[in-house]
Amino acid sequence: MKTYARQPIAFTHGEGAWLWSTDGRKYLDGLAGIAVNGLGHNHPKLVKAIADQAAKLIHTSNLYRVVEQELLATRLCELSGMQEAFFCNSGAEANEAAIKLARHYGYKKGIENAKVIVMERAWHGRTLATLAATDSPKAKVGFGELPGGFVRVPYRDFAAIEQASADNPDIQAVLLEVLQGEGGINVADTEYLQELRKLCTAKGWLLMIDEVQSGIGRTGKWFGYQHAGIEPDVITLAKGLGSGVPIGACLAAGAAAGVFTPGTHGTTFGGGPLVSAAALATLNIMAEEGLLEHAEQMGALIRAVLTRELAGVAGVKEIRGRGLMIGVELWKPCAELVAIARDKGLIINVTRDNVVRLLPPLVIKQEEANMLAMDLAPLIKAFLNGAA
Repeated sequence: MKTYARQPIAFTHGEGAWLWSTDGRKYLDGLAGIAVNGLGHNHPKLVKAIADQAAKLIHTSNLYRVVEQELLATRLCELSGMQEAFFCNSGAEANEAAIKLARHYGYKKGIENAKVIVMERAWHGRTLATLAATDSPKAKVGFGELPGGFVRVPYRDFAAIEQASADNPDIQAVLLEVLQGEGGINVADTEYLQELRKLCTAKGWLLMIDEVQSGIGRTGKWFGYQHAGIEPDVITLAKGLGSGVPIGACLAAGAAAGVFTPGTHGTTFGGGPLVSAAALATLNIMAEEGLLEHAEQMGALIRAVLTRELAGVAGVKEIRGRGLMIGVELWKPCAELVAIARDKGLIINVTRDNVVRLLPPLVIKQEEANMLAMDLAPLIKAFLNGAA
């Protein structure tokens, strides 16, 4: 089906932060499969873990205990402070689980149609419910009436959440990204998140944080919310969790723990032996190689170089981000920069029409991070000057 506007390129293999195309060209990967390949390409320890598990057991279903899934749940709960884990296959499914959990949470409190506060510029997925939670009019065209139960407010506007609370007594949760990815690399400040945590506690709401893109070390901590020193009730994960194999997770703690019981939610493939082994290997490798601190350092380097090289350039609005989640916002649409960069051997992305988005592998080396920024900056300059 023609669901993708694919670029005219295909890759045969990769190594670390590099990719090779079918015509033999070499590319520096500044996108990592859209924040998925945190360990880069062809990491030997990951490859071995996947191969070893595939040789033993790939799938049994959730009718039975899955040892690798249990080990992964324990590890994620240790890292996050959560108490329960539900595994699925994607970020959209993880967010779908969170939305269902919030509604069931309200139902158990006697609220028939619980509502969830969501944000402007949010992106949570393409299922009908997650699409309704997402703020993208373009993505919603042609799909008729979407599920209700969402109250949208401006991002980073605490007063708007307080007002929504006064207007909607059925609100039972807040769902947000602490660092919006598709929305343009927008970072929520610490005070806002801390006040939001206090409000949710006082109201008996669930604080649900979408870490699908920002989680698993990408911001320099295991989870983006940890920069604010808060503890959510629900976390959703995917992308970098499996380093390329399809796995998602919805973690719960506190009032959110115990909401789901047998029969209220489920999946055939979620958390199978193969993907759980890959995710466990990912977490272990990241810890062994110090990739959280490395991501923070490499992200700071890329932002510093871009800031220096683009200083005073008319048309550059802001350079922002956290860790290896970086955005360069321009004053005009810049989608054509993707092809321009690709022709120069750089893999990048543009979101929200005018934000150059960089999500390189967490294993990117210092010289590669410097190269990514130094090679990208003149392309942005030339584009803004009309010379590209």
